[in-house]
Amino acid sequence: MLDVQLLEDESMVILQPDGELSESDFAAAAERIDPFIERTGGLRGILIHVESFPGWDSFAAMTTHLQFIKEHHKQVAKIALVTDSPIGAFAETVVGHFICAEVKHFPFADVADAKRWIQQLDA
Repeated sequence: MLDVQLLEDESMVILQPDGELSESDFAAAAERIDPFIERTGGLRGILIHVESFPGWDSFAAMTTHLQFIKEHHKQVAKIALVTDSPIGAFAETVVGHFICAEVKHFPFADVADAKRWIQQLDA
């Protein structure tokens, strides 16, 4: 399951995976996020908050996740990976080269710092 919290006033989405991710998780996330992006032109940021990466329930779920990233990364300014998983540091270093959004890793307990970082306007 993927909990999706859209904070419209902050132009931010908080994603909290709980268990393996499914195809329907990404469809539900897009249903919540896409109307806001269409109305406003984009998101200031996405905050992904998960202690350790849960993986996917199928290969189809993984490809749906990659498609979700492909369809949304140009409309998101920043992605905060708030996790104690080693994937967080890896993603900050590697994934940022393949997507438009700025990516930064934070320890799992540092949600407030991640939110502040997303809200900062870059000069």
